This record gives sequence, structure tokens and C-alpha cells, in this order.
Amino acid sequence: MTSEALPRHVGYIVDGNRRWAKARGLPGFAGHRAGRHTLQEVLLETVRSGVFYVSAYVFSTENWKRTKREVGKLMGLLLAVLTKDVHVFVENNIRMRVLGTREGLSKKMLKAIDDAEERTKDLTGGQILLCLNYGGHLEITDAVRRIVAKGVSANEVTPELIAQNLYTPDVPPCDLIVRTSGEQRLSNFMLWRAAYSELLFVDKPWPDMTKQDVTAILEEYARRNRRFGG
Repeated sequence: MTSEALPRHVGYIVDGNRRWAKARGLPGFAGHRAGRHTLQEVLLETVRSGVFYVSAYVFSTENWKRTKREVGKLMGLLLAVLTKDVHVFVENNIRMRVLGTREGLSKKMLKAIDDAEERTKDLTGGQILLCLNYGGHLEITDAVRRIVAKGVSANEVTPELIAQNLYTPDVPPCDLIVRTSGEQRLSNFMLWRAAYSELLFVDKPWPDMTKQDVTAILEEYARRNRRFGG
């Protein structure tokens, strides 16, 4: 596949871990644990296929509504991704970044985020963006707050200015957003960057995703005709 046919930024809405576990008679956490392995495999394969920016919706601002026990286990898994799994990204020359608000995260989690980002900041082979404690509405709200705090007048506010104040403003819009497990909604993911995204909904739950699915996803994208309203 030529570079012109590839998306520059693919976003994954990671969905279906608990349903995957339930279908196998396993506790919900088993699905999240299986999803951690898939996260590494699918994101790395997407970068290796030539996509420079790959984002994954791993914990939303709405996920705090889940039970304290489940939230605790999820945070433990994400902590492992940010500590034990970082060497995999280093070995593949991939930068890791985290998008989201830091409010509500533990000091241990914040340190893990800072350490992972610092350790990989100079890597140039692609970027993996973990959307952790992330919400699209909050991202835009935070951007507006930054603009207001700078004393910008109302008539100076433009879409470009808002984009410049998003989390990691250098990250481009999503060309393609993929959601697993059959649900067909964005669920507050990348709302600003999703304006002209191609959308692809995959029936299988996240833990069942493979490298072959990445190939199929990119081939489907190459068949799309993007007109951006024109």
C-alpha cells in the first residue's frame, strides 16, 4: 500500500473487553487483561504499517462511573502499560504520549505518565497516544479555558486557535476512527479531531483483534473517497 493511501492518524475506540470475558464465562477483568495484550499488538502493527499517529481510547472521563473495584483494576493495568510495557515502544522507536486531564489521577499514575513520555520523547518512528482520563467535551472546554486565560477577545477566537489549544495540538485530526464490538457511536472520543474522520465499526470485541484486522482496516480506508465537504 502506498503512503498516499494510508491514513496519517488512526484512532481506536477500545470496546468489548467485558463482553468478551462474559461470553467465555470469565470475570470482566479477564477481558481487560486480554485487551492489554491486544492494545500492544494492534497499535504497534498499525505504526509498523506506516501510520504515524495511532491513538487509543483506554479510559474515558465517564469510566469513573464504574465500580471502585473495576476502576482500580483498570488503573492497575494502565499503570503496567506505562511502566512494564514502555520498553516495547522504545525498542520499536515509538514515542508514547498521554492525552487527557490529570485531575483525579493518582500521584503514582502521574509519575508513570511523566516517566513514559520523558523516556520516549525523542523517538521518531511514530507516536502512540493513550487517551487516558480523556473526554472530547472536556478537551474542547479546556482549550477554551486556556484561550480565555490568555485574555483573547471573542472576535479573535477561530477554529484554528481552538485547535492550537487542544491537548497535544501538534497531533493532526483523525483520518480514520475504528470502534470494536459492534457499537456505532463516538462516545466522546476525539470530537474536535473527528470532524471529517472516516468511521469504521468492527463487530468483534477488542481482545479478538489481530494484526490481520489492521491490514483489513487499512485496505478499507484506502477504498474510501474522502471529499471533505467538496
